[in-house]
Amino acid sequence: MKRIDLFELLDNEIGVEQKKWVEDWLFEKEKNGDWDQSNKGKSWTDEELKVVLSFAPTKENCLLLAKAFKRGYGSIEQIFRWATTDMQTIKNSDRKDDAFVLQVKRIYKEMGWRA
Repeated sequence: MKRIDLFELLDNEIGVEQKKWVEDWLFEKEKNGDWDQSNKGKSWTDEELKVVLSFAPTKENCLLLAKAFKRGYGSIEQIFRWATTDMQTIKNSDRKDDAFVLQVKRIYKEMGWRA
């Protein structure tokens, strides 16, 4: 399908559900696509975490940040999850002494986030 054909197809009257389906499909395609993930598995700096936590935790922002920091999509989601996980839950988990989790919580607190 040519690009012009796609635009003509999308210009036709289609419902909200169809538009949502196309948007979701395109997002999943991009999320599962290839991009440079050369920093995957490496430590995060405090400054990098501050940048991540300055964004709203949307799926679009997770993808944008993953590409910008050359990380996996899941690592960005994980930062947002740990930032908003209460300390009691962390203390009761097997990650209570995890340096990464404690770093995320420290930055989260320094930034004045409220959960």
